[in-house]
Formats: sequence, C-alpha cells, structure tokens
Amino acid sequence: MQQFIGCDAHKKYSVFRAINEEGRLGPAVRISHDREQFRSYLAQLPPAASIAVESSGHWYWLIEEMERAGHQPRLTNASEAKRRMGKTKKTDKLDAGGLAILLRNGTLPEVWIPPADLRDQRELLRLRMFLSALRTQVKNRIHGTLGRYNLQIEVADLFGVEGRLRLGQRLDELPEETRRSVERELATQDFLELQMEEIEKSLHHVMQAIPEANLLRTLPAVGPILSAVMALEIGDVSRFPAAENLASYAGLVPRVHSSGGRTRMGQVGGDVNRTLKWAFVEAANLIVMQQRRLADTHVLRLYRRIRARKNHQKAAVAVARHLAEAAYWVLRKREAYREPPARKPAVASTHG
Repeated sequence: MQQFIGCDAHKKYSVFRAINEEGRLGPAVRISHDREQFRSYLAQLPPAASIAVESSGHWYWLIEEMERAGHQPRLTNASEAKRRMGKTKKTDKLDAGGLAILLRNGTLPEVWIPPADLRDQRELLRLRMFLSALRTQVKNRIHGTLGRYNLQIEVADLFGVEGRLRLGQRLDELPEETRRSVERELATQDFLELQMEEIEKSLHHVMQAIPEANLLRTLPAVGPILSAVMALEIGDVSRFPAAENLASYAGLVPRVHSSGGRTRMGQVGGDVNRTLKWAFVEAANLIVMQQRRLADTHVLRLYRRIRARKNHQKAAVAVARHLAEAAYWVLRKREAYREPPARKPAVASTHG
C-alpha cells in the first residue's frame, strides 16, 4: 500500500509522519540530523517514497540525501502549506501529518527543486551580490564620515584612481581614530573588489556552459551579471506555462482586489523569487539611466507613458515585467530579443 510522507524539518532534527491510501496516519518519528542516522532512516522507507519537505533555510542537504536514497522529495511552500492545513494548533507532529495529508490529497503547494548543479552555481552569483551590497555599505560609511567633517573632494568617483589619490592626500585632516577607521574601510573595500574580481572570473567560466545567459544579454540594458542572475534563477523556463507566470514568480505582477464592482490593484506579492525580482528591476532602472542611448525603444516609451501618470517605482516595475515576459519568450523560442513594433502594444518581445 502506497504511503505519503510529511517531513517537518528543523535545524537539528526532522519529524516524519506517513499516511496511507486509506487516510490512516502513522506515528510521528523524530530523526536527528546526524548524517548516518538520517541515511539509515531513509533506507528503511518504502522504495521511491514521496516525501513532502518544507522549504526551510537548510533544505538543500535534506533533498540531496532523499534523492541519493532513491526517494522523491517534494519541496513545499511552507507558509501556503500552513494556510491549507487550517490548523489552530502547531506541533511538529501536526505539521508533519499535515504535509502528508496535503501530499495524499494532491493539494500540496509545491516549489520547483533546481538540479544540484544549478543550486551550486547559484551560490557563486549570490555571493557576488552579497559582496556588492557589502561594498556599497562600506562606501556609504566613508562618504558619511567625510560629510560629518565637511571634507569635500571634488571628483566624479571618490573610489576611482584620482579620487583615491586625492582622498589619501587629505586623510590627515580627519581626527586620528576617524582617519584610521577610514583607512581600514578603504582596505576592506580593496579586499571586496579583489574577491569580486575572482568571483567574476569563475562566473565567466561557469556561464560559458549556459547558452541561455547569452540570449538574455540581448534584452535592453542587461549585461553579463544580470543575464547570469536571470539564467540561474529562472532555470528551466519550460516549468512556467506562460510568460505571465514567470513575471509573477519574479514578483512583478500586482495583486488584484475586486469586490462589489470595484477593482483595485495592490502591491506585488511578497512570496516570490526576490533575487530574480531585483535583476529585472535593476535592468529597468538601468534603462532609465540610459535614456539617451535607448531613446527610440519600446521599453523607454513604456516607462515614459506610465511615468506620466504614476511614480517612478510603478513605471520601473512595469518595465521590469515587460523584460520578464520578454525573457520567457527569448528562452522558450531561443531567439534574441526583438524590438516590438511601435504600432502594437506588445507585452513580450518575441511573441507573435
């Protein structure tokens, strides 16, 4: 008799509970996250068992062990699963059983599991994004320190060659400990720059084996880094039934509130791929910054049309949604981005 298994995963242990085809729940079993004990338990399960696993912050190794044991893990949207369970009480036993019930009923809110190599490659890019954000924080601290002491250096880029030279010549104008702090921050920035250069070399090597990244580079204002983010975060585009599904996954489709004959568009959903959303919105902002070069393009006309009625943020999200839907068709048809005809309000570049 087939069994459906729920796994309520925590940092140091997981609780498993199975339900059979007749709807009878079995006892809850707590398994330590000791590798050998975990593998021993998986080996005792029926062959090719379906196991619902919540998408917690440490699901990678759980999925890898289940796949290694020949089982069929089903990654689950944790918050949506809780809503569907409809339980007022929360225990490990109830959560594991609830996941098993949803799996048996065919109502489990599943999340796509990227292949192991894709999961690994994503880490390289996400580290680069983390270091980039950290570098920005360091630069902002230095700007803040100079502002507090009214130390003005008239250069286009304070952290370029000329800017660093002038800053070095004037650091003695700062109090002693403040000067030392800025020197340490500059050394930190240099270290981050070096780390990012090494990562970008590795990333360039990795992306050579991913032709989808080259296709995505044909989108307006999308360069090597953004195309890599998009390619690795989208993964297999065929998992999306339509372009709007990819846009929704990227958090670029607003919620609709319609009742009593009145319709209101709300904020975009929060349960989305935030990294992918950042990439498309960043590309939209770059389009705005490059208005002179992109003056006669559909994306800029779209931005200006919406910006005339609403604010920059909403106009940029609209452009980002266009880019997401265009990315879908670029990847599905494996064709470079084509400028939509001006006479048609096309929503996707290679569609039709």
